[in-house]
Formats: sequence, structure tokens, C-alpha cells
Amino acid sequence: MYASTFRFYKVRMGVKEKMKKGQIISGKVIRLDYPNKGVVETEEGTCVVKNTLPGQQITLMINKVKKGKPEGRLLSIDKRADSEMDSPCPHFGLCGGCTLMSLPYDAQLPIKEAQVKKLLDSVLYKQGSDYGWEGIKGSPRQFAYRNKMEFSFGDEEKDGPLSLGMHKRNSFYDVVTVGECQIVDADYRRILTFTKEYFADCSFYHRLKHVGYLRHLLVRKAVKTEDILIALVTTSQEEHDVKSWQEGIMQLPLDGKIKGILHIINDSVADVVKSDKTEILYGQDWFYEEILGMKFKISTFSFFQTNSLGAEVLYETARNFIGEISGENGKKPVIYDLYSGTGTIAQMMAPVAEKVIGVEIVEEAVVAARENAELNSLHNCEFIAGDVLKVLDCIDEKPDFIILDPPRDGVHSKALQKIIGFGMDRLLYISCKPTSLVRDLEEFLKVGYVVERAVAVDMFPGTG
Repeated sequence: MYASTFRFYKVRMGVKEKMKKGQIISGKVIRLDYPNKGVVETEEGTCVVKNTLPGQQITLMINKVKKGKPEGRLLSIDKRADSEMDSPCPHFGLCGGCTLMSLPYDAQLPIKEAQVKKLLDSVLYKQGSDYGWEGIKGSPRQFAYRNKMEFSFGDEEKDGPLSLGMHKRNSFYDVVTVGECQIVDADYRRILTFTKEYFADCSFYHRLKHVGYLRHLLVRKAVKTEDILIALVTTSQEEHDVKSWQEGIMQLPLDGKIKGILHIINDSVADVVKSDKTEILYGQDWFYEEILGMKFKISTFSFFQTNSLGAEVLYETARNFIGEISGENGKKPVIYDLYSGTGTIAQMMAPVAEKVIGVEIVEEAVVAARENAELNSLHNCEFIAGDVLKVLDCIDEKPDFIILDPPRDGVHSKALQKIIGFGMDRLLYISCKPTSLVRDLEEFLKVGYVVERAVAVDMFPGTG
């Protein structure tokens, strides 16, 4: 009793006890910082605990203190947030995929908006002028919105039965079967369930021992055309009857149309979906998706926004932000689309441009981009395969406008300096990782650029 009273006295006097590793304490989550950092206020001070939601009362254990900043592990949720509900997904809390699924969508959006705004404000105060913050735009669908999933084979616990799905929360090795996953439609669930049952007695690839057969199940389904592409990814260490698996898949009562079924051999030690050898068991290795009235050919490994309807919101927003642009002497502009992927943004801009030049390092994506431009009868698009850093030195036409849509790590520092060196009056930056965006904005601000407008677009409902 005396120890408790003494500790409380120290807190009231403003001399909070130093948190120590292994200490168990309670507190309230006051906000959620990007990407999944719950900031918890306790009598002992403030600490960070992942997989929490604003408003929750929790019990936690301090598992490390780094540079005076304590981080804890969630032990229990003692009181739910006022807006919290029972998750519509039965795998919520066990699966590591969706951390916001127990909140209604209109409660998820303000959290994400606040995260992005806080990050932008942390750097944009330096520009000395306000910027137009336009809030957040939601996804047209909150469920069954994904057009691609990579499911992993494994087990949920050591030496347990075969599982097929997503990694368990806070685990690199354990895999949870997600037969009722809510961010994909019923066809994904039917394909997953059949595949898991068919291969129930087969070995999976062990990520530590590097032995085993089954690795991943890749499923892609277009939202507009409902075309489906399925790929089983295995090692070459064993042989199994994949032809009978393919025939079984063909018998499933699916809503969409199967365009191709593939068997991909991957003997890499890295836990990624890649191909050393691909066999087409049925059909073809590509299908079509439609975005804003344009058709796009998507192959097994093509990059394409995983939320097709959300991508329409994103691209419409980009066109609105760009507005009217012109080149020299009132001519149509030359536009650079850097990190162009399969050329979606380039083709959205083609009607208002003299020429659009897309640069992308993934050669397969460049091939797809060229095919897509032909498919949409757009003859003023050029796509170049290569690293942006090197390719920029080899393009003859100088840009009137630049669109940046880099991967999650942002723009390479040397490439960024070359882009700044073009001296564009205006640029558009589309970012899929706000922390990378903030880092790159620092460089733009140093040379006098200011941010005029910014908006968040939610492409991943239910997730962080």
C-alpha cells in the first residue's frame, strides 16, 4: 500500500517513474500514429503500443526502452473504444492483415487523415505558407475491394496442420488460414479453401530450414471484367499432381471467369513471390481490367493498384490536381510519368499531352504499358525500361510537367536532385508511404518549392 501511494505521489508532483523493461502497466490509447503506433498515456508516462485503437483502455508490458522512448506489448484490452464494434471478419486479431477492421469505416477515415496530416505538418511548417489540406477520400468499397492476394502456406503453430492464408499478427513464421477473409470476394475464399484441402498432406516451404514444397497461392481478379488469374507457387524439391489441382479449380462454382492457371517454380530463399520457371496449366498468363473507361492488360507480376475502384478515385484526383497545363508557346505539354508501372497514369494524361514519357525499372511492366497504350489507341505514349536515375540523362525531350509515383521507399536521393534540376514550375507527387513523402518534401522545400494542395486517398480499408 505504501509503495503504491508513494508512486502516485511522484506522478502527481510531475516526477514520473522511469519505465523499465518487463514492467506491467495500464493506460489509455490517445491516438494512433502512422502506421500502427498506438500512443498510450499512463500514470508512468507515455509509451507506444502497436495493434491498439484510440480510446481503448489497455494493459501492457514494456518490452524495450530505446533512447528514452518506451515501447510496450499489448497484454489485454480492458475497455473497448466507444466506436469499436465486433469485427465482420472472424480472423480479426489473429491475422496480421487488418488492424482497423473493428471500427466502422467512418471512424477509420479520420484516424488515417490525422496520421497523414500530422506527418505533412511536421515538415511543411518550414515553407512559411499554408497549404490546402483537402482531407481524405474514402474507398468506394470497404469490403471485397482487393484485386490481388498473395496467400502463404505454412502452419499456425509449430508442427501443426497445413494452413494457407496470411501471417499471424506479430509473427514472421506462423500462418493463419483466412477462409473467411473480408477484403476479398467469395471467389478468392473458394479457391483458397479448395487449394488448402487438396494439398493437406503436402509439405510447405520452411523459411528457416529452406526445405519443403508449397510456398504461395497468388490470386488476381479484375473488379470490372471479373477475369481471374491463379498461380500456385512451389519449390522444385518435390513433385505433386498439380494438373489434378488445376482440374479441381476449374470445377469450382466461381462468379468470375478463369483466364489462366499457372504453376510457378521458385527456389529462391527469399520469402517473395517470384518465378524461376512458369508453366501455364490452363489458358493464359494475363487478363484485362478496366479503369476509367480504359482497358489494361495485367500479367502475373505486373504492378497494378490492388484496389481498382480506389484507383479510379486516385487517378481522378490526380487529373483534378494537375488541371490545365500547357507547353511552350501554348502547345500541348510533354509530361514525364516517373515510376510509371504499367502506364495507368501516363495513359490517363495522354489525351491532354503532346507526349507522355513513362520510365519504369521493371521490364515486364514496361512491356505491359506499351501493350496497354496500343489497346487504348494512345499513340503519344513512350515507355522506357530502366532506372529513373540513369534514364533521365538519355531523354531528348524536356518535360513541361512531371508526375512522380515512386515505390514505397520514395525517390532515390540522386534521382530526386535530377528531377529538381529540371526546374519545373509545378509537379505532382503521388505517394504510397507518407513517411517517404515527408523525407522527399524536405529536399523540395530546400530549393524553394512549396506544397499547394494535398489530399489523402484511402486504398486499403480495414488496414493500417
